[in-house]
Amino acid sequence: MFENLYLVYLAPLMGVDLILQGLFIGALFALIAYGLALVWGVMNVKNLAQGDMVILGGYISYQATLWGYHPMLAMPVAIILMFGLGWLIYALIIRRVVDRDMFTSLLATFGLSLLIQQVLNLIYGPEVKVAESGFGNFQLDTFIIIQNVRLYSLLIAGALAIAIVIFMKKSRMGQAIRATAQDARAARVLGINTDRVYAFTYALNASICGAAGVLVAMIWVIQPYYGIVYSIRAFIIVTAAGLGNLPGVILTGFGLGAWENVAGFMFGAEFAVAAVVIMLVLVLMYRLLQSYRVRQVVR
Repeated sequence: MFENLYLVYLAPLMGVDLILQGLFIGALFALIAYGLALVWGVMNVKNLAQGDMVILGGYISYQATLWGYHPMLAMPVAIILMFGLGWLIYALIIRRVVDRDMFTSLLATFGLSLLIQQVLNLIYGPEVKVAESGFGNFQLDTFIIIQNVRLYSLLIAGALAIAIVIFMKKSRMGQAIRATAQDARAARVLGINTDRVYAFTYALNASICGAAGVLVAMIWVIQPYYGIVYSIRAFIIVTAAGLGNLPGVILTGFGLGAWENVAGFMFGAEFAVAAVVIMLVLVLMYRLLQSYRVRQVVR
C-alpha cells in the first residue's frame, strides 16, 4: 500500500488517471442504481436480482459478437428484450410479492437471481466472457490513458439518464409512476392502474439493466455469478443517496466509482469489492446515527 502511495506522490497525474477512470465507471454504477431506486421507491421491492439483470444484458451483447455483430449494436436489442423480460417477470413473480413484507420480496428476488445465474451457466458455461469492442484508447499524458469505450459509456449513460428524467417528467406514464410512488392508494382513487404502473416500472428497470450490461460487457468481463457485485454497488448508492434523489444517486455513483478504483490501486484489486462493502457499513452506521439523533431531538 505504501509503495503505491509513494508512486502517486512521485507522479500526481497517476492519481488523476485513477480518479478519471473511476468517474467513467461510476456513471454505469449510477445508471444501475437509478433502476434499483425506481423499483424500490415505487414498488417497495428490494430487487436482489438487479446485478444479475445487468449480467444478462451483458450476455446479450456477447451473443451479438458470436453472431458477428458489434456489441454496441446489441444496445437497442438488449433494451427491448429486457423490457419484455422484466414485464414477464413482474407478471409471474413480482406481482405476487408487491404487497407482502420485505422478507418475501427479498426471498423472491433472491430466487430469481439464482435462476438467472443457473440459466446463464447452462447456456454459456462458468468461464468469463468479454464483448470485444475494438474502440481502442487515446493518451493525454504518460500516466493518463483513457479507453474510448469508457468515454462512450459515460456519454451513453448520461444520454439514457437524461431520457429517463424527461420521460418521468413529461409523459403520462412517468407522471403516473411518480404519483404511485408518492401514494399508491391515492393514485388508485384517482383512476391510475397501479398494477400496470408497477409492471412498467419493473420492465423499465430491466431495460436500464440491459443497457448497462451491454456497456459492462465491453469494459470488463462477464460471468454468470458476477451479478452480486453490481447488486451490492447499487444498494450502497441507493442507501447513501436516498430514494427519489436522482442527483444524489448520480453523485454517489461517481463517488463510489472513484473510491473503488483508487482503493483497488492502493490496496490491491482483490480488496476493491471489500472497500465497497466497507463503504456500505459506514453508510449504514451514519444513517443509524442520524436516526438516533433525530429520536433524541424528538424526545
